[in-house]
Amino acid sequence: MRSEKPVIALTLGDPSGIGPELIARLVSEPECFTEVHAVLIGDRWVWQEGQRVAGVQHDLPEVSCFVEARLHQGAVFLPVDTLQPTASQYAVESAAGGASVLNLLTQCMDAAQAGDVDAICFAPLNKLAMKMGGLKHEDELHFFAEHLGVNSYFCEFNTLGHLWTSRISSHIPLKDAAEYVTQERIIQASQLIHDSLKLAGFDQPRIAVAAFNPHGGEGGTCGREEIDIIQPAVVACQAAGYPVQGPFPADTIFLKARDGEFDAIVTMYHDQGQIAIKLMGFKQGVTVQGGLPIPITTPAHGTAFDIAGQGKADVGPTRNAFLIACRMGGNLRRQRINR
Repeated sequence: MRSEKPVIALTLGDPSGIGPELIARLVSEPECFTEVHAVLIGDRWVWQEGQRVAGVQHDLPEVSCFVEARLHQGAVFLPVDTLQPTASQYAVESAAGGASVLNLLTQCMDAAQAGDVDAICFAPLNKLAMKMGGLKHEDELHFFAEHLGVNSYFCEFNTLGHLWTSRISSHIPLKDAAEYVTQERIIQASQLIHDSLKLAGFDQPRIAVAAFNPHGGEGGTCGREEIDIIQPAVVACQAAGYPVQGPFPADTIFLKARDGEFDAIVTMYHDQGQIAIKLMGFKQGVTVQGGLPIPITTPAHGTAFDIAGQGKADVGPTRNAFLIACRMGGNLRRQRINR
């Protein structure tokens, strides 16, 4: 019988930031690796430097490909050569560092497409370095989607414990946000986060949709998006069998979610959800790349150049991101085996 344990690919993130240190700390928690095969892929010197900064030492079995991970329990190391030590330094973006990150993520995605990896968790990246190193997309999510051949709706989810958020628009100027408030995008975002929550282990996800205008539009006197667009989208989701409610005024819905009434909130633009969820728990947040054929997760914070190389990084969000990847990857693998 084939193993139901998923293979999770781990990357060290930008070598100039706190990523290598975070992964070194994560590997120091063996209880996180009991139900998975984890493959840490990266340059040997970057991995060694991460351990030095974290003050730990690991003797991971080395493998030559992702497939060999299933021969081992827990974590293994897949060494590659993508970056010379002289080409990177702490707290400085570099084309070489960005190119290395793109190379490693591409190898992970190729392994996933081959069926050798069930989920990916990557340490923090630096978008400027990635663009210097050849990234042609606005962010890593669009890079993933193109490489994996995704033509359907996709978006980032931000999670904090049992609360997830999605948004119908992301990295765009606020003045353009209203153009993205469409029934189609609201329906797609609601259905996508529902299905992703199911994959993450939520039996019956409860989803709220935020309003776009102040106070929910005040009955149409402060904007009609709620009446003309958002409410019809919610009704359409309900008719399709999705447990979606709303729209709710954005300045109060997070209080209901915090108190346990909802598992997810669909927001209308980037900061509507990001400000709230980061205030609620910035140090524990996770980003899930939604709408891709495989789960991909990362801590919600950045590369923290201000503390890179100082041994101060908090592993909490990275641990959370890894555990979500494990749950989603495990459920996805079981679905594949049982087909």
